[in-house]
Amino acid sequence: MVVLFHTGAARFSPNILSRVRKSLCSLLPRGILQGYGSIATGKLASHGFGASMAAMYSFPPQRYHYFLVLDFEATCDKPQIHPQEIIEFPILKLNGRTMEIESTFHMYVQPVVHPQLTPFCTELTGIIQGMVEGQPSLQQVLERVDEWMAKEGLLDPSVKSIFVTCGDWDLKVMLPGQCQYLGLPVADYFKQWINLKKAYSFAMGSWPKNGLLDMNKGLNLQHIGRPHSGIDDCKNIANIMKTLAHRGFIFKQTSKPF
Repeated sequence: MVVLFHTGAARFSPNILSRVRKSLCSLLPRGILQGYGSIATGKLASHGFGASMAAMYSFPPQRYHYFLVLDFEATCDKPQIHPQEIIEFPILKLNGRTMEIESTFHMYVQPVVHPQLTPFCTELTGIIQGMVEGQPSLQQVLERVDEWMAKEGLLDPSVKSIFVTCGDWDLKVMLPGQCQYLGLPVADYFKQWINLKKAYSFAMGSWPKNGLLDMNKGLNLQHIGRPHSGIDDCKNIANIMKTLAHRGFIFKQTSKPF
């Protein structure tokens, strides 16, 4: 059908052609456009459709409507302090069709067991004492995460979303460990995730020993912002995911069920 439209386009008047262009996406089942991949999008783009529409269908459809990119920063020192406490809590909501960022959740968290940040922690993360002083507790931040998830429609059972982290530490160790220490429940949506390091190794055939730095280098991407800034690390994760998706990679859950 797309081929017929392409070869016969010159026979239509401009007005008819314009109406056909506007209604093409609604007339064709979504699966047809996705099945044609880059061939279909090339034909659509040649008939005046925007670059954003072409980009939307330029890679295979993902299994999730949204990816929730997360990267904690926590209290730390040498030797390591115990327990560690989350001090930066960022999440990027990534559209599974376009791989573009649609919404951001970002809060700093006041530590309670070791309220004073160490010089090592500040040097590593760029987070200074004034950024966590007077900020909400982890319990309050988790409540606001739940409110944000609801507002973004992510708690709707028909919406498929999954968290993405650079490693398993954030959701396998850090969050459940601190919640257990504080006697807080862990929401079910934090109990399954995609480890970007594993996804990258599946896609590229090599393990990124240095995490984001190796992944950016392997994909010829410029590193965004400051290493070990939670929000900047999230932006790098999102950029790497978008690049892998455009290369045809389909992301799957890597964590084992709790």
